[in-house]
Amino acid sequence: MTGYIDPDRAQFDAFKGLDRDTPLNMVNLVKLRDKAAYPDDHALAAKALTGVQAYKNYGAESGPVLADVGGSILWRGQFEATLIGPSDEDWDVMFIAQYPNAHAFLQMISDPRYKQAVVHRQAAVVTSRLIRSAPLPLTDEFA
Repeated sequence: MTGYIDPDRAQFDAFKGLDRDTPLNMVNLVKLRDKAAYPDDHALAAKALTGVQAYKNYGAESGPVLADVGGSILWRGQFEATLIGPSDEDWDVMFIAQYPNAHAFLQMISDPRYKQAVVHRQAAVVTSRLIRSAPLPLTDEFA
């Protein structure tokens, strides 16, 4: 499983190039490290935290910022099995965050409190998927 923790420049530019005024959902799939990998100069580097503990720190610190921009957690789930897809991908954390629009998401990640919190995410995560999606009306059709 390849480690994807932060977006690369091309991905971030593509995200910013999409409509910023419509609601969006972000599908989050996260695989955590056994042991958190904080930078050596971070206050928690010597504490030997687990990835789970570091990710909880991330949630505790970034959650208020998410709420301040009008975002919320729409859905959370527990991984059980992959029926179709790579068999080496399993996820420790799965959720969908909803935002009123991309401006709100960009405001969140620019907030100094979020920038401080994201260090916990970077220490906790082995790999992740963050997938932007646009909400559609619910119908009984698949597509």
